[in-house]
Amino acid sequence: MTQNRLSIADPIRTNDILRKYKLRAKKSLGQNFLTNETVLDDIVDASDLHSDEIAIEIGPGIGALTEKLSQVAEKVYAFEIDSTLIPVLEDTLSYYDNIEVFNEDILKVDLDEFVTEHHLEGKTIKVVANLPYYITTPIMLNLINSDYPFQALVLMMQKEVAERITANPGHREYGSLTIAVQTQMDAKIARIVGKNSFIPRPKVDSAVAVLERKPKDEINIEDPVFFNKVIRSAFAQKRKSLMNNFLNWLGRTDENRALINEVFTDCEIAENARGEQVSIEQYKKMATELKQRTKK
Repeated sequence: MTQNRLSIADPIRTNDILRKYKLRAKKSLGQNFLTNETVLDDIVDASDLHSDEIAIEIGPGIGALTEKLSQVAEKVYAFEIDSTLIPVLEDTLSYYDNIEVFNEDILKVDLDEFVTEHHLEGKTIKVVANLPYYITTPIMLNLINSDYPFQALVLMMQKEVAERITANPGHREYGSLTIAVQTQMDAKIARIVGKNSFIPRPKVDSAVAVLERKPKDEINIEDPVFFNKVIRSAFAQKRKSLMNNFLNWLGRTDENRALINEVFTDCEIAENARGEQVSIEQYKKMATELKQRTKK
């Protein structure tokens, strides 16, 4: 590797690449090219990648983050949906022999099958991505719920979404997405990233969120399908109380009101509580109690 070559993330080189290939960020794919090397270094630091670990990157763009990941990981597998960027990546990343780029939509990739085909079983695999805002949630949930338990996800996303997935009970951002993430992952914000770190400049700030897999005994959800029904019902109408949302779900009868009150008492939940005031552990207990008392 030539030491005096500018990194891909350097604004001078980024602009040279964009001019050479006559590239413009595609709004339809939510493309924004990251040109702040400090941010990129912080993302790599947050991933805590080691030389015997695998990085999966989503949306490498012109390769700025890919380059940084390849310098610390054993291997980088990058998935890029935009076919026009594939020859660009072949050029910009040609100095590295531990990168493999796939022109595929990550949401259509069977990740468990991918791991098997590439003989990655037993390897520590971490996903690192600068996600398009419009599709952040589907990609994140797909990764969390994948058959292959990725050790960690380090994801750049819209700041508001990062605040939502890291929120605590009682916070206005706490909701069904918070619970969907935090039942399986420990989530934290590693850093905020301002609009000026990108070409073109987005309208909102971003954040780097780090999601680390919880041990199985901490997840401890008896019936995930029923638990998800409880969560969906709890936040079906966020301005309504938890009692009202559950009555809408179970049916507005005196019998169901009494049943829900009993469950609330057992779980130490106030009768007038709203969904955002209830902890994940309380939701777990409540799901168990409701399932025992109903046929839902």
